[in-house]
Amino acid sequence: MSAKSVINKEIFAPHDEKMLAAVQVKRRTKKKIPFLATGGQGDYMTFICLSVTNKKPAHVSITKVKQFQGSSAFVKRSQWTIDQLRQVNGIDPNKDCPELDLTFDNALDQWVASSAGEKCTFIQILHHTCQRYSLGRKPEFVNCQSKLLGGNSILHSAADSVTSAVQKASQALNERGERLGRAEERTADMMNSAEQFAVTAHKLAMKHKC
Repeated sequence: MSAKSVINKEIFAPHDEKMLAAVQVKRRTKKKIPFLATGGQGDYMTFICLSVTNKKPAHVSITKVKQFQGSSAFVKRSQWTIDQLRQVNGIDPNKDCPELDLTFDNALDQWVASSAGEKCTFIQILHHTCQRYSLGRKPEFVNCQSKLLGGNSILHSAADSVTSAVQKASQALNERGERLGRAEERTADMMNSAEQFAVTAHKLAMKHKC
């Protein structure tokens, strides 16, 4: 079972929530933590998770989940509602990159995702979720590639594929119709020629009888 599947099972499912997306991240800038607060827990993995409640009305949360070295358990550390999210910064609107910033009412986190693709998928799903569930002012998405903000690109791609298939089928039918039309014309010409030949042959036969 993948780490994300385990997080969904251990952190969200018990609270009747469903995880929509998650991205593994590391801080771009080290956060200053008081020595006594470190607790000697060592290295850890961090995931930023997006979840929604199964019960209506739906509530969407962004949760920071950690797994500390030597432990198989995942721990919920911080959580915000989607309405507390103020800005999502994709850093570079011209190319895929792993960096992203999340600004909340009371926090700014600067992250580097485990891969550019994982970050892009997370931003795309986050944007779609904000458009659907945000009750008040929607968060600002800056320096994000336009392909990530066009709604559900998977659906768009499917729609484009269907449209393309319909266009190709229509073109094929048109071409087939043209070919059939040409064949019918050739058949008609052949029938006319055959008719003319039959008339001529009949006339010749009559002359010979005379």
